[in-house]
Amino acid sequence: MLASSVNAASSDPRDCEVCMKVMQDVRDAMPKGDQTDKPKIEAALGDHCAKDSLSARERKICYYIDPIKRDVAHPFSLGMPVDRLCKRINKSNSEICGVKFPVQTENLEKKDLTKLRVKQLKSILLDRGVECKGCVEKEEFIAKVQETEHLAGSDEF
Repeated sequence: MLASSVNAASSDPRDCEVCMKVMQDVRDAMPKGDQTDKPKIEAALGDHCAKDSLSARERKICYYIDPIKRDVAHPFSLGMPVDRLCKRINKSNSEICGVKFPVQTENLEKKDLTKLRVKQLKSILLDRGVECKGCVEKEEFIAKVQETEHLAGSDEF
């Protein structure tokens, strides 16, 4: 029973999504020949993380990865796919796969919100810093998300 719930949690499509984006961006920015050279990979990670254009969540991943660059460079140099790479480095720091991009809610109508799971609705409210006390039914969460629509849009921590 416990094993099935662990597998269900790891099959979340949003699991490690920010880490995978950062790793893919680093890989895409590097010349093919440098992707097997560990010092160049470490330098590329540093260069990528120094960019001002990164979102707050990408900066957070860089913060987690910076102390373990050498551990990241080895599987990266072997050409490991980014999803497996992120799962592996998640063993060093379990918060890496916990960083997720916010659920996009701009211009969502009520019918679109009803398609979301309660867990996703709770995540939206958490991103907005709102607590839904006394909410039990899905409809109550949907109403609270719609009430707090004006709080959406900020990606900064």
